[in-house]
Amino acid sequence: MSKKRTLDSFFTTPPKKAKTEDHNHQNEDVNASKGLEKSAHSAYPFQIARLPIYISKEISSLPAREGRAINDQPHLDLLYFQPYIPSYLAKTFFEFLRSELPFYRVEYKIKRGGIETQIRTPRWTTVYGLDETSRFDEDGNIIDVKTGKKASDRLYDRYPPRPIPQCLDELRKSTEAATGCQFNFCLVNYYASGSDSISYHSDDERFLGPEPAIASFSLGARRDFLMKHKPPVPGAADESTIRAAKPLKLPLGSGDMILMRGKTQSNWLHSIPKRSGKNQEDGGRINITFRRAMVKGGTDNYYNYNVGTGPVYRWDKVAREMKLWTTAKANGG
Repeated sequence: MSKKRTLDSFFTTPPKKAKTEDHNHQNEDVNASKGLEKSAHSAYPFQIARLPIYISKEISSLPAREGRAINDQPHLDLLYFQPYIPSYLAKTFFEFLRSELPFYRVEYKIKRGGIETQIRTPRWTTVYGLDETSRFDEDGNIIDVKTGKKASDRLYDRYPPRPIPQCLDELRKSTEAATGCQFNFCLVNYYASGSDSISYHSDDERFLGPEPAIASFSLGARRDFLMKHKPPVPGAADESTIRAAKPLKLPLGSGDMILMRGKTQSNWLHSIPKRSGKNQEDGGRINITFRRAMVKGGTDNYYNYNVGTGPVYRWDKVAREMKLWTTAKANGG
């Protein structure tokens, strides 16, 4: 055994006795994580259960189906996996993540036209990762990649960055292998009902670099994914071509993944609109996106809008909803 510890090694605290997982036990309640090893870091509000062995093995063999290219409109470059994660595994994975991850309902203020408005994010969020100027060492410290010394920056001090836990990092590795892209951030959104949503936007922030690739997974309830081209610049040579671009609607099912790449983010907007009617498939949806932030400003931005300074919430299996989490409930993580 190598003396050099891996990043996973500092995630893990020794279990009292690891459970033996078997592929035939896929239908058991994976929310009962007692006995499973945990991912641990000082910036986590509590330790996060690692995936059962059989789920890790399944994820390493994905995707379940090859991606389909969608590039028949101006500046559109998508790779659509239907599905990436097979349905039986998607259900198990959804339930595991909803139970084991900490979530936040971030509030922040914006000023438009001189008027300040308080915004409450219309979904539950959480985020992990670190921009490419730094890395985590084997003990979880943030190290500057150029100097090899501990990084010191006020942008890291405001919101302490935290590594991607093993239960999400396994999927990141699979996604990188399947797409040829590299990611250092994982954002997770939980849509508890049809009233949770995200408005039209594009992930074209400067800290993502030119032509960023965003891999977006859907788990749980089916939700429509809408896309539309940004308005053309008046008088531009391609104005008529852009005006002819048609809106796109993809009915994302559990286990589906869409990779947005190339000129997509700089030219197209996407959204998950509110949905009326009774929710399906246990009424919730988890969206996992992998991205690559290039500078420290990206790290600060992601933690500001997806963690913030508010309280931590965790899924309550009895009440079937997110409940306020406190250290008194931790019982050792």
